[in-house]
Amino acid sequence: MSARAISEASGKRLLNEHLGGESGAAQCRFAAFEEGDDWNKIECNNPWLKSEKLVVKPDQLIKRRGKLGLIKVNTDFETVKSWVAEKMDQEQKIGKATGKLRKFIVEPFLPHAQEEEAYVCIYSKRDKDVILFHHEGGVDIGDVESKASVLEVPVQDQMEVSTENITNSLLQHLKGDKSLVARFIQCLYRQYVDLYFTYLEINPLVITGGKVYILDLAAKLDATADFACRAKWGSIEYPPPFGRDAYPEEAYIADIDAKTGASLKLTILNAKGRIWTMVAGGGASVIYSDTICALGGSDELANYGEYSGAPSEQQTYDYAKTLLSLMTREAHPKGKVLIIGGGIANFTNVAATFKGIVRALEEYQTLIRTQNIRIFVRRAGPNYQEGLRVMREVGKNLEIPLFVFGPETHMTAIVGMALERRDVPSDGVPAASSTANFLLPGSANESNEKESTTTKQEDKSVSAESSKPSESLFSNGTRAIIWGLQTRAVQGMLDFDYVCRRSEPSVAAMVYPMVGGDSKQNFYWGHKEILIPVYKSMADAMKNHPDVDVMVNFASLRSAYDSTIECMNFPQIKTIAIIAEGIPENFTRKLIKLANAKNVTVIGPATVGGVKPGCFKIGNTGGMMDNILHSKLYRPGSVAYVSRSGGMSNELNNIISHQTNGVFEGVAIGGDRYPCSTFMDHLLRYEAEPEVKMLVLLGEVGGVEEYLVCEAIKTGKIKKPIVCWCIGTCADMFSTDVQFGHAGASAGGAEETASAKNAALKAAGAHVPSSFDELGEEINRVYCQLVSSGVIVPKPEVPPPPVPMDYNWARELGLIRKPASFMTSICDERGQELLYAGIPITEVFRQDMGIGGVLSLLWFQRRLPPYACKFLEMCLMITADHGPAVSGAHNTIVCARAGKDLVSSLVSGLLTIGDRFGGALDGAASMFTEAFDSGLIPMEFVNKTRKEGKLILGIGHRVKSINNPDKRVTLVKEFVKDNFPKTPLLDYALEVEKITTSKKPNLILNVDGCIAVSFVDLLRHSGCFTKDESETYIKTGSLNGMFVLGRSIGFIGHFLDQKRLKQGLYRHPWDDISYVLPEINQ
Repeated sequence: MSARAISEASGKRLLNEHLGGESGAAQCRFAAFEEGDDWNKIECNNPWLKSEKLVVKPDQLIKRRGKLGLIKVNTDFETVKSWVAEKMDQEQKIGKATGKLRKFIVEPFLPHAQEEEAYVCIYSKRDKDVILFHHEGGVDIGDVESKASVLEVPVQDQMEVSTENITNSLLQHLKGDKSLVARFIQCLYRQYVDLYFTYLEINPLVITGGKVYILDLAAKLDATADFACRAKWGSIEYPPPFGRDAYPEEAYIADIDAKTGASLKLTILNAKGRIWTMVAGGGASVIYSDTICALGGSDELANYGEYSGAPSEQQTYDYAKTLLSLMTREAHPKGKVLIIGGGIANFTNVAATFKGIVRALEEYQTLIRTQNIRIFVRRAGPNYQEGLRVMREVGKNLEIPLFVFGPETHMTAIVGMALERRDVPSDGVPAASSTANFLLPGSANESNEKESTTTKQEDKSVSAESSKPSESLFSNGTRAIIWGLQTRAVQGMLDFDYVCRRSEPSVAAMVYPMVGGDSKQNFYWGHKEILIPVYKSMADAMKNHPDVDVMVNFASLRSAYDSTIECMNFPQIKTIAIIAEGIPENFTRKLIKLANAKNVTVIGPATVGGVKPGCFKIGNTGGMMDNILHSKLYRPGSVAYVSRSGGMSNELNNIISHQTNGVFEGVAIGGDRYPCSTFMDHLLRYEAEPEVKMLVLLGEVGGVEEYLVCEAIKTGKIKKPIVCWCIGTCADMFSTDVQFGHAGASAGGAEETASAKNAALKAAGAHVPSSFDELGEEINRVYCQLVSSGVIVPKPEVPPPPVPMDYNWARELGLIRKPASFMTSICDERGQELLYAGIPITEVFRQDMGIGGVLSLLWFQRRLPPYACKFLEMCLMITADHGPAVSGAHNTIVCARAGKDLVSSLVSGLLTIGDRFGGALDGAASMFTEAFDSGLIPMEFVNKTRKEGKLILGIGHRVKSINNPDKRVTLVKEFVKDNFPKTPLLDYALEVEKITTSKKPNLILNVDGCIAVSFVDLLRHSGCFTKDESETYIKTGSLNGMFVLGRSIGFIGHFLDQKRLKQGLYRHPWDDISYVLPEINQ
């Protein structure tokens, strides 16, 4: 969504902050009040409220408030409060909308004469900004567009207007201070551009006392410019239109949408409605709403929304969960229906998104059953078979009425079933073709042999091998550069090329400035691997590939504009596709101007691209190989189409392939308000293409581009039969304005409604069905007429060559299996959230598990009790460091002073850990455990080791003694004694210590030994481990792991300390070395 209305208070705040004193505008003083606010606080912050006459009015995007009696003028503060109290939360009917007044704006009353009022409005069009000015203003201005003076500012690099131009064009009839007003309009327009307004109206504008006062203001911002304007805008809210309350769930989904490259939209129309939708795709979501309204369900339609752009499983789960929470808030006496619909996806993994929906359905299964909710599903696209299978299974397992359909069912047929306008098929699950069919050489032949029996004659005019005419964008020799490392899209293009029997790949190179340097990326061409160069510089790519004339730009919305501008500096480029959604309109309009000047065709932004069967496809257009084969996109047909929606372009591929001999070319121009290329640009190309015999146009609500098509039909510019349908007819039935999924899908007037466009197209001579449901039938009817008249002569099918399936995708579909190279049981990063031993990372923090808890999960695959986690943390803290003199720290310091990096220095210290330094934990545990388990009393154990000439690991210290105890050992002993259920091995070790210290006072139980025996007691007596598990953990080095992990903290500390102290290279002093050389006679 681009152009979004803001409150009057927000608009005035922005102008206050940015207009500046040179504009001649007086500061807008105002106080905003909404339900729940405290008048006393507002009065404290705005002392003028008590001393001046005031104006109060609602601030909820309501037009003509004066005419509606919703303004109280020239009043005092007490009256304002009582007036607001009277109006607050009272139901108000304005036009078709009924809502409650909840937000108000209070301003000082400005005494002025009627002749001091004026009107100014600025709005944007495709190729210019328009400034309207009228020397009269106020509530009785009437039809201002017929009265106002007009100044048009063409789109250019610097959008500016001079005061002289303003005076000459707009202020001829103004009797007041023209210089002041001209300066104000100049500054106002500058901020209109800089702040990315798309609409700004001030009525009245009052010129009095040498100042310009802004009384009433209405404005819209280009919300897609948030990344460029956030610092200037500050916090901006986009209120819902009057008559529709803002729901926190809408804000929640909007927040998710803002944080992802996918698209997630939700608008609540009627929270008590019984018809709910969860539709994939911006265009499809509109069509489903159209169909519901056409079948009489407008009063019961609860929501409008869409999810698209390959959202993750977690994002889809969050969306579905939010929808179900709203839907199940209260039951409906007739039960409810949930329509989970969508077209044929281009690149979204249907199974992955459905897994998120399934999780939400499982969570709400009880309410779904008790509230008699029926669910209807229709979807297709990558991995749709698995997605539909999962949906069918969840319906059976949860025992809920869930009906599932694939591409064999018309996209909106489930709406009729849900609304009981058509029967639900009872003949079981339709046999869906396997995604893997194209792997088998015979499968394509078999499917196409059936088709060829219905087409006997050959149409000589339809051939993919024809040379590229002047009007064509693509041929079977088209070569492209891809901006961005979109390896999946590139492989899809290469597979399409292969199945179309192209002689060479359509992708010549990839460009990505973020790579370290030029390189090559491997891809598949049929069965063999090929290398495609990846360039850091676009200039290098163009220089090395002069045959390229197409750029497919996958840059993000932040960089798509700059990369497209750069691309247009190379004359060899004739066509550019911009995939990114959310590019600010000011950027797009400049791209349009530059593209026109350079004669470059730009498809997009916000598009999946386009396809020319048998020749070339842009990026992910057409979806996976199974859909390309199913829709016969590997060879040309006779029908060319143009659509706004990328998702619906794939549905059109499906419809046209089943109702005609197939698609010749199809382009999705994009859903933004100002797509760079228009319907007419492509329709006129198709008109000039002799191989195209009929046209299809899928328009939508918003804009007036379809009227140019009407004019072209009337004047004969378009002579070929054209089937047209504009989606968004449901907008006429809504009581409030609804911004649909596409930025341009919102009617700005009666002529921009889908119904008005459909009527105009029909009157002009286009073939217009009565609904989208009948679009396929209308296309078939026109096609059959052309076949009957001999204009189209179908030809027999030629089977495409089989294309191998990528290993990863085959595995995703469950078609193959192989032993894994690695196995892991402690961590899983594949989903939306990292899992530690099955526990989500958010849960780890929510439960405040700490480092000890994380160790228990990652080392021992289980939740240990709090005292055990605390013990693990204590071990890390105690073993963290023991000064710079020990061997490990010494090595680390020497390495650090030699200029080595942190990792090298740390490893140098860690490599010293062994039986003599720090690595005695495992040995001590084994030694004490073996003696204890064999029944040796402490004295026997000591005597045995002495007799064998062995040291007792864990006993002895170079510095500490029985008279100078190690405080670390004391801490561990006290904690273990106080918290462990049993400590038999620790007790045994302490008895051994009594014997050894009686012989020599420094033969104490050292920290290694104390931790080791305590650890064994934990493993054996915490109740969390079996005996075998305990022995395994002792033998596999988990105890030494505690020392390694803990001491790493200290080693890193020593490294950082040496770097901070800027210590130089270490050389050991001679006087600390005893040189003992052998005496050899010379």
